[in-house]
Amino acid sequence: MSTAEKFLEMFIAIGIFVAVVGVILFFAGRIGGRRGDRWVAFLYLAPAILMLAVGLIYPAARTIYQSFFDAAGTAFIGLDNYQTIFTSRDQLTVLRNTVLWVVVTPFVATAVGLLYAILVDKARLESFAKALIFLPMAISFVGASIIWKFVYEFRPDQVGVKQIGLLNQILVWLGGKPQQWLVESPWNTLFLILVMIWIQAGFAMTVLSAAIKAIPDDVVEAARLDGVTPFGMFRFVTLPSIRPAVVVVLTTIGIGTLKVFDIVRTMTGGQFDTSVVANEFYSQSFRSDNQGLGAALAVLLFVLVIPIVVYNVRQLRASEAR
Repeated sequence: MSTAEKFLEMFIAIGIFVAVVGVILFFAGRIGGRRGDRWVAFLYLAPAILMLAVGLIYPAARTIYQSFFDAAGTAFIGLDNYQTIFTSRDQLTVLRNTVLWVVVTPFVATAVGLLYAILVDKARLESFAKALIFLPMAISFVGASIIWKFVYEFRPDQVGVKQIGLLNQILVWLGGKPQQWLVESPWNTLFLILVMIWIQAGFAMTVLSAAIKAIPDDVVEAARLDGVTPFGMFRFVTLPSIRPAVVVVLTTIGIGTLKVFDIVRTMTGGQFDTSVVANEFYSQSFRSDNQGLGAALAVLLFVLVIPIVVYNVRQLRASEAR
């Protein structure tokens, strides 16, 4: 496609957008009466609803429908794909790894971010210290995975062979032998999780630090005058005050962890029993050409995300009602 054709398509798209907005404004300006406001609101929401239906609802329904068919997507097999997910050894390993990611990553990343936010609060070099831990957030997941892949790099322990992996080189300096960190299961999954924690701790620190600074000074001073210990200050003042922010951080990191793909794909490719649901969905759909099982894994991922989203919405509403 030539440059001229690309510009033509761009102008056509802009023209269609302007035409749609013009039609909406035309009819909205001529609707009156008692129910006019509702019709105006519907007219403005209609394009968004249409795009949501085309871009989200229809693909979701199509994926659910496809999950009941075989690998080629031609023969109806019912719940066999879901049965495979919960009975196959390989798929059970995928589920185990996903549970491990979801249980460990949000809580550890939030704990690290909260601890760091408390330690550097009102310190002399607070901004610089926060920038250091937030810096991984500016790196893509693929970039971070490549960095940590070099950290875990292994070379055989032979005369004349130098370790280029930071972790193995430190181990050699301490008199140990280099290890293949990304091969042994389930420890390799924990080493992958460490990368996610390294990235998300900066996000947790930023949100929780802002919540800590929003605690009224008079509440803190009153607690100090009552002789509350530092641990008591954290337990009875800081933590209850920032609870909504903690919930947001936990759920946000939890949703991101459920969808983790880049780290696993870049560092191990899902080999050595490190695959998770998102990576397995990609592998089954696009590498093994098993459309039915891939669709079932996508549906499972969607189902796992729903409770976290619902819980997050309820907590936000509860905090707003106070």
